[in-house]
Amino acid sequence: MDLEDLKIGIIGLGYVGLPLAVEFSKKFLTVGFDINSSRIIDLKKNIDATLEVTSLDLKNAIDLSFTNDTKILKECNFYIITVPTPINQANQPDLDPLVSASNLVGEILKPGDIVVYESTVYPGATEEVCIPILEKMSKLICFNMSNLDDLGNGFYVGYSPERVNPGDKSHTVANIIKITSGSTPSAAQFIDRVYREIISAGTHLANSIRIAEAAKVIENTQRDVNIALINEFAMLFDLLDIDTEEVLKAAGTKWNFLPFSPGLVGGHCIGVDPYYLTHKAQLIGYHPEIILAGRRINDGMGSYVVQRLIKEMVCKEIPMVNAKVLIMGLTFKENCPDIRNTKVIDIIDELQKYNIEVDVYDPWVSNDDALKEYNINLIKKLDEDNYDGIILAVSHKQFLEMGVSKIKKLGHKKSIVFDVKCLFPSDTFDIRL
Repeated sequence: MDLEDLKIGIIGLGYVGLPLAVEFSKKFLTVGFDINSSRIIDLKKNIDATLEVTSLDLKNAIDLSFTNDTKILKECNFYIITVPTPINQANQPDLDPLVSASNLVGEILKPGDIVVYESTVYPGATEEVCIPILEKMSKLICFNMSNLDDLGNGFYVGYSPERVNPGDKSHTVANIIKITSGSTPSAAQFIDRVYREIISAGTHLANSIRIAEAAKVIENTQRDVNIALINEFAMLFDLLDIDTEEVLKAAGTKWNFLPFSPGLVGGHCIGVDPYYLTHKAQLIGYHPEIILAGRRINDGMGSYVVQRLIKEMVCKEIPMVNAKVLIMGLTFKENCPDIRNTKVIDIIDELQKYNIEVDVYDPWVSNDDALKEYNINLIKKLDEDNYDGIILAVSHKQFLEMGVSKIKKLGHKKSIVFDVKCLFPSDTFDIRL
């Protein structure tokens, strides 16, 4: 296959797929596919609810079309699967979206086609789960190192993990180094060449699909463990009555101290990817101790925040009965509408166990999304002198712009303000991590 013959089909038009589709359309004819018909309707109107791509970007993408019709997708020859890979309630990998996408692509696969997976998985998932589905549905064979293109009709597979950071307008698709890999050396070289057409930061060609999978999953696992360590420091220093932020500033003067901060760990990557790695580890009989310890600490931070708030309320003799708490922020990170796997929900659930009335305010989130995902009705405006406790859970720019005085006025005279994100100076509010 030559580059000039390439027609790219991207399956899944969320935070990963849509920006990728826009970039590829600058070089190749590109079809964006999603099973969500309302999403397709919005994109055809140049509307991106994720705010990752502007209306102007979509309007100018003249070689990009959107569809939920597999007949149109069948015209492509280079497929990129960017569907989510979440975890279930038992913290086990949920591969259903990946399996569905593989079934869909397998049904339209043609000899010589290439399928690249970008979804985060555990090492081995592409070859053990995805390729067999593609082969079964297409009745073709995947060329790999054992057959090296010599079996006649077949297709190729690659893996190039996404590195999207929602809401980050500096680290975008084109200027983040891309890891690539392929099922044969020739396929790997071609896949790498295709991505180099749009990735200005360059690419890194991994020696195998499994290496590329492992590289992706440890990127976020490493961050998760480091944040867990800082979270544990924060809990310890709170007992010692020491300001964690000041400790980190002091320690940060050493040239090789790693700059991590305490906080809630949610989202589609850091709070999820480690469970993919631990799942695979346990399948082969290895019990990963440090990774799971980090997960336990980070998954428990929502409960810790509530316990600290309640302790402070008790010390100030604020009655728990009929108490009212405001949560400022629902998204998993600042300045984006992404509520996937947000750990703010853990704070809300824990507060409700005490029969505390909870209001949630987030100017970045639509009420429809909050209702659909978490059965939460967001409040639309903030009233003064209305709360016994206020939790600054997300550091949205709107909250910073409100300033200390306006935030304090939302509470009663004795109310407690917990600055989870350390958005303001240490002597501003009652509690902070």
